[in-house]
Amino acid sequence: MAGIRITGMASGLPPNIVDQLVEAERIPLKQVESKKQKQEDSLKLVTDLETKVGDITKNLSELTNTKGFTDTQLVSGDPNVIDGSVDSASSVNGEYSLEVLQLAQKPGAISNGFPDKDKTQMGVGYIKFNTPEGQKEVYINGKNSTLNGVAAQINSANIGMRATVIEDKRDKDNPYRMLVTGLRTGDGNAVEFPTIYLLDGDQDMYFDRAKEAQNAKLKLDGFEIETPDNVVNDLIPGVTLNLKKASPGQEIRLSVKENMEAVSGKIKAFVDAYNGALGFIQNQSKLTKGANGKESLGPLGGDSMSRQVENTLRRIILSPQMGVQSRIQNLNQLGIEFNRNGTLNFTQEKFNKTLSAIPQDVSNFFRGDGLSTGFVPTLKRELGNLQNPAFGVLANRKKGIQEKINRFNTQIDQKERQLEKKEESLRKKFADLEQKMSQINQQGAAVAGIGAGVKAPG
Repeated sequence: MAGIRITGMASGLPPNIVDQLVEAERIPLKQVESKKQKQEDSLKLVTDLETKVGDITKNLSELTNTKGFTDTQLVSGDPNVIDGSVDSASSVNGEYSLEVLQLAQKPGAISNGFPDKDKTQMGVGYIKFNTPEGQKEVYINGKNSTLNGVAAQINSANIGMRATVIEDKRDKDNPYRMLVTGLRTGDGNAVEFPTIYLLDGDQDMYFDRAKEAQNAKLKLDGFEIETPDNVVNDLIPGVTLNLKKASPGQEIRLSVKENMEAVSGKIKAFVDAYNGALGFIQNQSKLTKGANGKESLGPLGGDSMSRQVENTLRRIILSPQMGVQSRIQNLNQLGIEFNRNGTLNFTQEKFNKTLSAIPQDVSNFFRGDGLSTGFVPTLKRELGNLQNPAFGVLANRKKGIQEKINRFNTQIDQKERQLEKKEESLRKKFADLEQKMSQINQQGAAVAGIGAGVKAPG
């Protein structure tokens, strides 16, 4: 209360008597707040466990899509000559031989040299290009016919050509030239660069050198092939090839095969997430000393919900997968098994060896039919039941804890209102007492004064 205050001078009571009484009345409220805090701590723990359970399936989500349990890679014998990428969904494992005879190139031409790029004027006229779409003309006006100006007018004409001013330091007196190229490679995109028609300029401009458009040429397993681009998509199923350098006479070995490291990485991520959930439950079951020196379990230690989650996690690992077309029936055949600590060990070497020997069996074990059989569908179904908002043990526990917290909040609100009214009443009563005691003290002082003024008979 901020209204009535008591000094305590007249009554002889402590000035904070009301605060002391209210604080005493607050003891039951603090007990309720302490209970509420414990429930909030438990809710956080259950939410953390729910997240860790969810992380288990998140790390295996890719294993049930259309490509199954695959992750292929392209290995090039010389990535400086050729490399590429693989679409695992459509690729076919195999070995290939490839020789890059010639790279595809765009048509281009370069002008004669000039002493500068933004002062010398070329004049007024036309620059013509014979393109696959016919003859294209670019009109050059006299307002800005410097090298930069001519390049800008070619680029803004949108005729499928790109102009750039470059500096060629081989000619120290006239180092600046204009390079004009087509936008696409291949014979079908050839461009001819006729004479430049410009009049009244400070210096003549002409195409000094030109190069033709050409296809890429390569040999795939001994057969010569031409392609208009240096990025090739349709030679090897599911593979995009990047031709980077011509190297006639050098055969490059290409392999499309399982990326063991990536695949085992997915499994390791699953094992780590699984151990994260199990380790969380185990830590709750450990005895720890509190502030009072007594040992006790964590808030979820020995809890029926924790036991149910732990039993489900262990059952999934130990149960064989029935109904799958695979020689793999249990995870321990893939190097995944429980250790003495109750968590999982992952022997990557064993997994890679099995995957290399029978990749389809490994895929079938994990994927099954994608719905009811297979390790991943079973895992998702079992863990989904734990998390189900309607009946899952984790969801039900969170709901039950939240209901307790809500009840505690109601009790706290009611008690706070009661304390507020009681404090107001107490302050009023003690203020009245203070006033009355002050009046009594004043009256006593007056009487004492009168008595002191009366003389005794002589």
